[in-house]
Amino acid sequence: MNPSLNSICQLSRQSFDLTSASDQTYLYDLVNRIHSFPLEEIIKLGNDTSTPLSFRIAAKISDSKHYIESCHHKLKIGVVFAMWGEQNRLLKKTDSNPNGEDLLNVKVDQLAWLFNGSKIDWKIYAVDDGCPYGSGDIAESIRKESEYADQIEVLFLEKALPADQPPLQNLVSADDSRKGGAILLGCEKAMRDGVDLIIYTDADNSVHLSQIGLLLRPHLEKGFKVVLGNRKDPNAVLVKQENRWGIGIKALRHMQRMIGVSIFSRDIRDSQAAFKLYHKDILSEILKNPSVYDFSFDSDWIACVIAMEEEFAKVPFAFIDSFAESASIVQGPMTTWETLLKGLVKAVRARKIIHNEEMANIVMEKINSHHDLDLLINDLPEELMDVEDKDLGKPEIMSPKAMGAWIEYKKINQ
Repeated sequence: MNPSLNSICQLSRQSFDLTSASDQTYLYDLVNRIHSFPLEEIIKLGNDTSTPLSFRIAAKISDSKHYIESCHHKLKIGVVFAMWGEQNRLLKKTDSNPNGEDLLNVKVDQLAWLFNGSKIDWKIYAVDDGCPYGSGDIAESIRKESEYADQIEVLFLEKALPADQPPLQNLVSADDSRKGGAILLGCEKAMRDGVDLIIYTDADNSVHLSQIGLLLRPHLEKGFKVVLGNRKDPNAVLVKQENRWGIGIKALRHMQRMIGVSIFSRDIRDSQAAFKLYHKDILSEILKNPSVYDFSFDSDWIACVIAMEEEFAKVPFAFIDSFAESASIVQGPMTTWETLLKGLVKAVRARKIIHNEEMANIVMEKINSHHDLDLLINDLPEELMDVEDKDLGKPEIMSPKAMGAWIEYKKINQ
């Protein structure tokens, strides 16, 4: 007697290890076991937060695979990610390399499995962002050994600079890029290769790329040229290994949402999610004049979409935090947040979309370095103590003037 879907669900694993090859294999086996059951039942169980983690991820992948199997469109897709400090995660897990994820081979396997038998062609663009540890060279050696070597391209940002035309003409060197420059180079090369769509992701295995069907559905069925992955959706699967921030993160988000009101008022609560789809028509506009080349490029791209008055869709997906060697940890979380806030200011100003200029001025004038944010992250102004996340960014709760005064108080009383 064949097991029921519910029994398969209840017996599935409660955890998933991004560094484990056997866990990756187990996930495919689980998808294959449940794939013949009615999709609505798979999705319903997958959206239940009490369901074991491996099944919840498998449900998202099964949904994606079902869509690709029903899709008869002929498409060419480019998948782009940046590499800095990925020398360990590029390699397989060993006793001497406990954080190894074999990330390039894993991504290739995910894409090959998802699009097998379809009319969708794919290519990966792995871009070295000036990595001092040789990420690009390691990736190139892995590419040469791959069965899918012709569908992988390794690029080096430093070799593309200086540039005399967009999108990189205002980037002096690879040292001045923080991810954004590498992503722009990968997208520019993909566009020259004639792709129809770009999928942007992170270097690590936090996003199982077999979920790409979830991004394609709103584009192909409803015509959306921009589809944003959303980890904040109630039906998303989000695993964070630990809380990275102090209570002051609410204050930073309050500032961020005031500055980026045009973005966050559209219920984009996860602007930094590394799982997005952009159509070539949209990307061609973004590439003409990017305002930033750092971690805040996500906001610049979304600001450009808003300025174009282009509609977008949001979809829930599964994300498992690859925490151990995250760039925000290696380079310092407040360094990242300084980049995000100031990059957001540059983006909303450059794209000329509605924003809170008073708050923007305060960030640019009072946050002199990430050290100033270090003073804020473990404390919280009284006005924000009991404020729910959905209300952050409303100036009537705490005005830019009050926020500026609090920043000054923290700097004086450090």
